[in-house]
Amino acid sequence: MAQRLARRIALLAALLWGAVALAQAPESTATWKVAQKAVSDSEYELTFTATIEPGWHIYTTDHKYNPTTLEFDEPVGYSPVGSLVQATEPTVSGDDKVFFNTAVFTQKVKLDGPEATVKGEITWSGCNEQFCAAPEHWEFSLNLKGNPVPAGENNATLGTADKSTKGLWALIIEAILWGFAMLLTPCVFPMVPMTISFFMKQSQTPAEGRFKAFMYGLFIVLLYTVPISIIIGLTWLIGGNAVTADIFNWLATHWLPNIIFFIVFMVFAASFFGAFEIELPSSLANKSDAKSGKGGLGGIFFMALTLVLVSFSCTGPIVGTVLIKSTSGEFWTPMVTMLAFSVAFALPFTILAMFPSLLKKMKSGGWLNSVKVVLGFIEVALGFKFLSVADQTYHWGLLDREIYLAIWIVVFTLLGFYLLGKIRFKNDSPSDHVSVTRLALAIAVFTFVVYMIPGMWGAPLKALSGYLPPIETQDFVVWNYAETPADGGGSLPRPFTRLGHEAQGAEALSATIGENSGFGDKYNLRMPMGYTGYFTIEDGLAASKATGKPVFVDITGHGCVNCREMEQRVWSDPKVQDIMKNDYVMVFMYNDDKTKLDKADWVTTKDGKVLKDIGRVNSYIVRERFNVNAQPNYALLGSDGELLVPVRGYNLSVEGFVDFLQSGLEAFKSKN
Repeated sequence: MAQRLARRIALLAALLWGAVALAQAPESTATWKVAQKAVSDSEYELTFTATIEPGWHIYTTDHKYNPTTLEFDEPVGYSPVGSLVQATEPTVSGDDKVFFNTAVFTQKVKLDGPEATVKGEITWSGCNEQFCAAPEHWEFSLNLKGNPVPAGENNATLGTADKSTKGLWALIIEAILWGFAMLLTPCVFPMVPMTISFFMKQSQTPAEGRFKAFMYGLFIVLLYTVPISIIIGLTWLIGGNAVTADIFNWLATHWLPNIIFFIVFMVFAASFFGAFEIELPSSLANKSDAKSGKGGLGGIFFMALTLVLVSFSCTGPIVGTVLIKSTSGEFWTPMVTMLAFSVAFALPFTILAMFPSLLKKMKSGGWLNSVKVVLGFIEVALGFKFLSVADQTYHWGLLDREIYLAIWIVVFTLLGFYLLGKIRFKNDSPSDHVSVTRLALAIAVFTFVVYMIPGMWGAPLKALSGYLPPIETQDFVVWNYAETPADGGGSLPRPFTRLGHEAQGAEALSATIGENSGFGDKYNLRMPMGYTGYFTIEDGLAASKATGKPVFVDITGHGCVNCREMEQRVWSDPKVQDIMKNDYVMVFMYNDDKTKLDKADWVTTKDGKVLKDIGRVNSYIVRERFNVNAQPNYALLGSDGELLVPVRGYNLSVEGFVDFLQSGLEAFKSKN
């Protein structure tokens, strides 16, 4: 009796819940509109846009139970071309891929005569977290006319002005956002304390300070836009971008500019500590006084040039993208985009340059020298980043991760003692107590030191991933977070990895992928974070055919700070590791490695230039094969070497990266 009563109550509750659910469902979970665009004289592309109700979602075209579908009425005078295509990326929700807020689909149709009326119906199912509404339908009707492009006119010109204008504004806005974001990157931020300290003694009056700050910003803009414009012009005249790419790669990774930057930072730090004052020679200073309106502009130009060069390893991907656009048939767009980027990039530094002139109005004293000393400690720490770049690209082995960390721990420990008054410098004023501000700063500094100490035993230290050498350079690792799981089967043995210290199964490896299997061993290349794989696309494709897995190509660099961030913040995620280690064959292509290749491994470009080191060869290959000139970038290939999905760049979204990997696997399965 009690059980029967319970079943009736449960049934009644279910009926009531269903009634509530139906009552809560909107009249339509999505509203649709359709647009048409001519792509040839007899073919149109129809674009269907769904605006989805808040809290609801619809499904992809390939969903097992509730797909979004398009069905035409019996075609008269036209025929569909292909099937409905998803133009927006779905969101992964559990085991499903769904669309929230908006979704865009495209479908091509071809006219058989001069005119046709295209009719059809979109069907979808809207769901929320609790239930799904009944399948819904939306009918449409379009009148299309044939020969939309006049005879002799290229159809690519149709609507070009409107499209290019919208695209240009989108690029400008994106460039402005990138310009502001660059301030926080590891290779740009070191210039913040240097800018403040340099302009502290540059101006005698507020008006002069504003003028020099403005000129500083103008020089930054000109140094970005003028050379890029010249390069774009030369690219158009000469017809190639290999030389310009080599120039930018040289600036970012060659030992000479990086050693110069390191020395400059150390000299500034010594000056901040009171060892000497950085001043112009007296003869130049006298000339400068005689021309007060132009005084100091040479030093300001030098500071702007230093900023542009030092920051290039982070701003290089933006510049590289601009160069790619210029070699893809665009001329003015890259210049305008670079102008927008450089203005946004220069603005914060212009404000920082004005900031010291505001300090002039405040009462000077020992606190001002303390600011300089603190900046000096920071300059010492950040300066080692440039020495590390040269060390990594040339495999010197001077600054392995634990050595680098030891230097930072010592530097910031000394900074903490300085803030507590335990260390004094030449120009410091005597003090018999510690202020609350200095105590708070000391606590923050010592907390940072404690955070770094576990890194000496291999802790990831993700917050510093952009500054530190890769963990593969560390000899003593207790944190075995990079342990490689099973490779998911297949006959392919585990290739050489730095953490393994030896090649395993060399004979089987050679038999499986050919005579180039020892490429990594021969040139002492390392794989990041315990991942295993190869260093040439040819080896990766051979392994792909042997294992039946797609290829993941990591376009990276030893001196690439964004690459290290991707590895520490994204690649370390268990979901990402599981897919990459078990479902992909991995290829690592270092675009800045200076190791000289054996003659048998040299590559000759289309223009007849012989490339003799790893970095130039890889840079040339990825430009030719993937049309990218920046790092990091990630490409997913089938066993035939063709791209499975578009190349993905720097993006710290773990879920987005998982979706990227999954989309590659799905595309690979559909091809095989």
